[in-house]
Amino acid sequence: MSTSQSHESKNQSWGGRFTESTDAFVEQFTASITFDQRLYKHDIAGSRAHARMLGKVGLLNSTDVEAILNGLNQIEAEIEAGSFDWKVSLEDIHMNVEARLTDRIGLAGKRLHTGRSRNDQVATDIRLWLRDQIDHIGYAIRRLQTGLIQVAEQEADTILPGFTHLQVAQPITFGHHMLAWFEMLQRDYERLMDCRKRVNIMPLGAAALAGTTYPIDRDYTAELLGFERPTRNSLDAVSDRDFAIEFTSFASLLLMHLSRFSEELILWTSAQFDFIRLPDRFCTGSSIMPQKKNPDVPELVRGKSGRVFGHLMALLTLMKGQPLAYNKDNQEDKEPLFDTVDTVLGCLRAFGDMMPHVQTKPEKMRKAAMQGFSTATDLADYLVRKGLPFRDAHEVVGKAVGLGVQTGRDLSEMSLAELQSFSDVITDDVFTVLTLEGSVAARNHLGGTAPEQVRKQVAIAKALIAE
Repeated sequence: MSTSQSHESKNQSWGGRFTESTDAFVEQFTASITFDQRLYKHDIAGSRAHARMLGKVGLLNSTDVEAILNGLNQIEAEIEAGSFDWKVSLEDIHMNVEARLTDRIGLAGKRLHTGRSRNDQVATDIRLWLRDQIDHIGYAIRRLQTGLIQVAEQEADTILPGFTHLQVAQPITFGHHMLAWFEMLQRDYERLMDCRKRVNIMPLGAAALAGTTYPIDRDYTAELLGFERPTRNSLDAVSDRDFAIEFTSFASLLLMHLSRFSEELILWTSAQFDFIRLPDRFCTGSSIMPQKKNPDVPELVRGKSGRVFGHLMALLTLMKGQPLAYNKDNQEDKEPLFDTVDTVLGCLRAFGDMMPHVQTKPEKMRKAAMQGFSTATDLADYLVRKGLPFRDAHEVVGKAVGLGVQTGRDLSEMSLAELQSFSDVITDDVFTVLTLEGSVAARNHLGGTAPEQVRKQVAIAKALIAE
């Protein structure tokens, strides 16, 4: 039988008004069971709650409820044992489970679908699944933040050059730099938890689009499933995928941060910077150049950001032209969402495993911080404290830097007489501000790079993630 021919039987869940069976290719093309079977736990959980609710309101008798619950438990065990027979002809996770339930327990299985539709069922399944994944991702972010705090505490006094425009700007501490990444992740975590609030709303009971004529108790079902409340509008309930777009937006911001993070690690491990060493187990070699040690994990995370950005655009495009209520287009929401979750969890695991084991090279970083006149701003601030207007101080320091460029010396390597040739307010106390240690220690205020501030922020960060 060719793939363009029709099957002999019609789909029993909806085929009553059809006079011919679905084309074999169309059956394959429209089925989602190859990817939505990962929702099985949540589909079964939703069916358990729905059955209990139907029993509570008198739409199912206790015998049917018990049979349904036992049957669902057996189906879940079959799936987890790998013995469940998934059928493309049944299209999706919902009908595969329902058909198997009916095979097991008879008519009671057919009664389970009373008061619901696949439209509200799939919306509920996705929310249940995503809620669980959000919790896993939240834990993974906290784990990575814990690693960053550990490194920040260890390296609170370690000096490296801070950059703007990828040019040496001012000396900072490595611990301060780690806490910058911590702050990015903290915003990501807060966005994720805020997204969870809107995920945790229950569509079940909206039925196809208009609600149902049966006397269902949606508050009770929501309570059983741990939802904050049921949705308030049946049309919106079955057609809304804002929560998936919002989650993928969160994921895009997170991957953007991890990509920036990756870029710095890649630069820092290069021979040109040589600031850090990544453990060998997070790197690979070259098939032709035996000396190479490639930072593949950060490079791959940097690349995966584009994958997640693409999923966000795909979901936005998917939804932008849809009229209310549910449309088959929405079947295309799952694969981008599933892959986004898988990608995020993988990237967070890689970084969570790697970061606590990063080794710094303090002497290399210190030498780099001595280049590029990183304490020039400190000299300007010094002159301002001596009474010069900032713009005049800026000009004085610019001339001093010019001499340094000509002679190949840092400001701290010039003699007092040379510095005084640019301004007579300079005295021998200037050298305390021209050292790298003096520069970072002077920035001892909330948000500053001083080691004392780094330690204070480490304590605050520890308390924050312990909440």
